[in-house]
Amino acid sequence: MSDIQASQIGDDDHGNPAASKARLRLWLKLLKATKHVEAELRENLRMAFDTTLPRFDVMAALYRAESGLKMSELSSVLRVSNGNVTGIVDRLVEDGVLVRVPVDHDRRATTVRLTNAGREQFAAMAARHETWIDGMLGGIETSEIRAMTDQLERIASTIAKREA
Repeated sequence: MSDIQASQIGDDDHGNPAASKARLRLWLKLLKATKHVEAELRENLRMAFDTTLPRFDVMAALYRAESGLKMSELSSVLRVSNGNVTGIVDRLVEDGVLVRVPVDHDRRATTVRLTNAGREQFAAMAARHETWIDGMLGGIETSEIRAMTDQLERIASTIAKREA
């Protein structure tokens, strides 16, 4: 907000053109920062593990769900279509990282979960991922992180309420 003072923007300024422009600039800065971080993560995953960010994301979701997820649940967690997830899951199954398990009483549904080798592989990737993120965001003070996190959670909550 270089050309607009924070004091000019208050809680009740949704109709304020200056506040609207400031919010637009904020969004563009968030997007730019996210793209830079994501690009570096993609390159790091490719170089260090010969993998992709979407594969990492699928493995992360399944790492958190030890008993596995149905494909529809996995798609929902990742906020992508079933079609996007199916190809990634197929390749991870071929690589021995995931296993498909039929769902009892539903011949059409399968659950996917990480194999032991997949859990070990993901744990190694996750540790490096944390190191990379720490390096990229290392210049941000802990108090600033808490404040930014609170603001981002507020944004997400506001949008989620609109979607409901």
